Amino acid sequence: MARSLLWKCMSDFKLKAAVIEDGQFNYMSLSGEEHHRHLLQCPLQLQSNTRICWQKLCHAHVSKSAIVGKSSVIINSVVEDQVNIGPASVISHCHLKGRCHIGRECLVNGLTVCERDLKNSDLHITDGMILQGFHIKLHATGDAMALYVLTVHGRSDQIKAPIGQSTGGFCNTPWKVFLSRTGITREDLWPTEAGDDEKCILNAKLFPVLRTKGHTGLRDILWLQGNGKGSPKDLDRWRSSWRLSFEEMLSFIDLSQEFQYRRELFYAVGQLHIRAVLVGRQNKSLLSLYNSASREGFQQQMLETLDSVACSCDDPGVVARTLANIANVLGAMAAKKGGLRSGPAANKAWRKAFKLLEEGMAGVPAGVQALAKEREKWLDRADLLVRAARHYEGAAQIFIRHAVMTARKFIDVRPSEMTPVGKWVTASCPARLDLSGGWSDTPPITYEHKYGGAVAIVSVLMDGKKPSGAKVKRITEPHLVLVSTDDSGPGTSLIIKQLSDLEDYNQPQTTGALLKAAFCCSEIVDISANQTLEEQLSSKYNGGFELHTWSGLPRGSGLGTSSILGTAVMAVLWKVSGKQYTDKDLIHAVLHLEQMLTTGGGWQDQVGGLLGGVILGHSKGELPLYVDTTKVSVPGDVIKAFNDRLVLVYTGKTRLARNLLQNVIRNWYNRDPAIVDTEHRLVETAHECAHAFGSGDIVMVGKCLNKYWIQKKRMATGCEPMLVRRMMDALEPHTYGTSLAGAGGGGFMYVLTREPNGVEIVKNVLADVEGTENISIHTAVVDEEGMVVVVEE
Repeated sequence: MARSLLWKCMSDFKLKAAVIEDGQFNYMSLSGEEHHRHLLQCPLQLQSNTRICWQKLCHAHVSKSAIVGKSSVIINSVVEDQVNIGPASVISHCHLKGRCHIGRECLVNGLTVCERDLKNSDLHITDGMILQGFHIKLHATGDAMALYVLTVHGRSDQIKAPIGQSTGGFCNTPWKVFLSRTGITREDLWPTEAGDDEKCILNAKLFPVLRTKGHTGLRDILWLQGNGKGSPKDLDRWRSSWRLSFEEMLSFIDLSQEFQYRRELFYAVGQLHIRAVLVGRQNKSLLSLYNSASREGFQQQMLETLDSVACSCDDPGVVARTLANIANVLGAMAAKKGGLRSGPAANKAWRKAFKLLEEGMAGVPAGVQALAKEREKWLDRADLLVRAARHYEGAAQIFIRHAVMTARKFIDVRPSEMTPVGKWVTASCPARLDLSGGWSDTPPITYEHKYGGAVAIVSVLMDGKKPSGAKVKRITEPHLVLVSTDDSGPGTSLIIKQLSDLEDYNQPQTTGALLKAAFCCSEIVDISANQTLEEQLSSKYNGGFELHTWSGLPRGSGLGTSSILGTAVMAVLWKVSGKQYTDKDLIHAVLHLEQMLTTGGGWQDQVGGLLGGVILGHSKGELPLYVDTTKVSVPGDVIKAFNDRLVLVYTGKTRLARNLLQNVIRNWYNRDPAIVDTEHRLVETAHECAHAFGSGDIVMVGKCLNKYWIQKKRMATGCEPMLVRRMMDALEPHTYGTSLAGAGGGGFMYVLTREPNGVEIVKNVLADVEGTENISIHTAVVDEEGMVVVVEE
C-alpha cells in the first residue's frame, strides 16, 4: 500500500540522486535539550562558508508592546500585547496574546492563548520548560472526538529514563521532589504491576484530556511545572481528569489538523505581515505569500486583508500599492493562465468603483468596497482573473495620480497682466538627455524609494535647434483653436466651442488631448463649472485662445517630447492669461498635467526642457512630491569637449514606453529585490555622473552612461532591440559610453565618442553595421539657455 501511494503521489516528478559534498547528518533524538539547541542555533550556522541568512524571527509577528529576550527564536507565530519572552527561548507555531511571562531557555510549541483563556490571571512558564499544544482525535463508540490538549515537561528531562535512575525526573526536578511537591503518587501515573525500570515520562499518565465537569486547559497543566507547592484543589482537578501519557497521545495526534492549524497560523501571520509592510512602507516583497495562499486556499483572507488596509489608510501612495497588491493576488490565482497582465481596464462593470476612487481619499472606503463586490463576479476563470487584475492595476493608477497631484502644493502662480489680443506668446524648448538615474523619477518609485529619485540631465539643441515649442495668442472669438504639428505629417486642427469637447482630455490617444488638458490644468477653463465655455472665456478674457504646438522629434524618441511640450504649453498659457510663475511652478504643474492626461510620466523631462545646461534633478521618497534641482557648474572647455563628442542616432524604432512602464511599475510594487537594488544604484549613478561633469571628467561621464544602460536593462527587460545591440558593439572601441534615451526600446541612442568630430566617427562605424539603412545621425550640443519665452511686440 505504501509503495502504491508513493507511486501515485510521486510518479509525475522526475527524481535524480545527487552527492552532497561535505554533508552532515544530525540525528533528532527525544532530548528536549538537544531539540531546543538545534532550534536556537542550527548546526549549519557553525559552518563559516554557508550562504544562508539566519534570522531570529522567521515568519513571525511581534507587536511593539511585547518583549523578546536576547537570542530567542520565534517561528510562525503571533506575539501580541504584554507578552514577555525570556532569553534563549523558542516560540514556534504559537499565537500568544495577553499577560504571558515565558521564562528563559523555554520551548513553547503549538500554544494558542488569548486574554479570555487567562481569566484575569497571568500565564507564567517557568525557566527551562517545554510547553506544547497538540490536536488529537479520539475514536470512541460514536463519532471521533477532536480535542486540543497541552503537555509540559522540562528541557533537561530524559523522556525514557526509568524512575529509579538518577537521570530520571520531571519538569527539571527528580521524581521524588516532583511527587512530594504535587501530591501525585506513582499509582496515579503508572499501573501498579509495572516495575520501576518500566516507568518513565513517556508512559506516565500526566496530561489531562477530559473532565466530567468543564474543559481541561492551561490551569490543569501549568501547576505541574512547579510554581510553588501545588494546591489540593489542583490535585483534585488533575485526578478527576481522564489523562493520557506522551506515548498514548502520539497515537491519537490528528496530523491533518496539526498541519491545518499551522497553515492557518502561517496565513494569519501573513495577514499581519501584509498590513505591516504596506502601512509601514517597507521594501519587502509579498508575492511569494500570495502565490502560496492562492494554491492552499487562503486567497480570500489575503484579499480581505488588502481591502481592509486600503480602506483604513490615509495615504494615496499606500492605497495605490495596496490595490496593485490585490492585482497580484488575482494574478497568482490565475496561475500564469488567462493571458497577459498588461492590457485594457475599461470594462463598464468597473466604472462605478473607478468613479468613486476618482474622488480621492474621501471615496476610498466606498470605492474599495465597490471593487470587491465586482471582483466576486470575476473569480471563476483564469481569463476573468487576469482581466480583474488589470482593473485593479487601473485603480492603482488612479491613486498614483492622486499621490503625484500632491505636487500641486508647490504651485504658487500669481496674477499678472494679460498679453494684448492678437500678440503671440512663444516658448521654445531644448530636448532632454537623461545621462543617469532615469526611472528613479517615475511615480510611484520616486515617492516610495528610500532615497527618492535623482536624475543627471543635460539640455541639448538638436541639429542646432530647439526642437519643440508652443505659441498662443488671445483671439476675439470666445472659443479655443488648437493646432498641433510634428515631423510625421501636416498636423491637426480643432476648434473647441463646447465644454463637452474638452471632456476627453484624459484619453492620451485623442486628438489634442495634451492641449485640452493644459487648458484645464492652467485653470483657464473649468469643465465642471455651470457656465458654458463661451461664458467662461467671455467673462474672464473677453475672447478665446489660439494655441499651436510643434515638435521636430518623432513619437517615441525618448527625448521627453510630450512632457517638454507640456512645459511649453503651460508656460505660454499662464503668460497669455495673466499669471506669473517660477521654474518650480512649471515643474510641478507639468507633473499635475501628465496625471490629468493619465500618461503617468516622471519629472525629468520638464526639468531638462526648462532649465538648460547640466542639471541634477532630485526628489525625496515622500509625499507630497517635491522636485528640487541643482544646476551643475561645468567649465566652458568641458562643455566644448562634450559637444565635440556627443552624437544622437535615431534607431528608426518607436519605443513602446507605456508597456515598459506597466511592467516596471508592476515589478516595483512586487518589490522584486533586483529592481529595488537597481533603484539604489540608479540614484547613486546620477550623483556620480553630475559630479563627473562638475569636475570635468568626460571619461567618467561615459562610464556612467554605460553603467546606466545596464541599469535600464535590469529595470525593463527587453528594452534593447537587436539592432541597437549590434550598433553599440560596433561603436564600443570608439566610445566612452552609449545609451538609449528615455525608457529604451527604441527612439534615440546617444553616443559619447573618445575623439572629437564624433558625428563622422559614428557615421563611418555604423555604415558597416547590418540593418542601419533607416537610421539617421544628428548633432547635439548642450543648450545652456533652456526654455525661452518671447512675447510678440
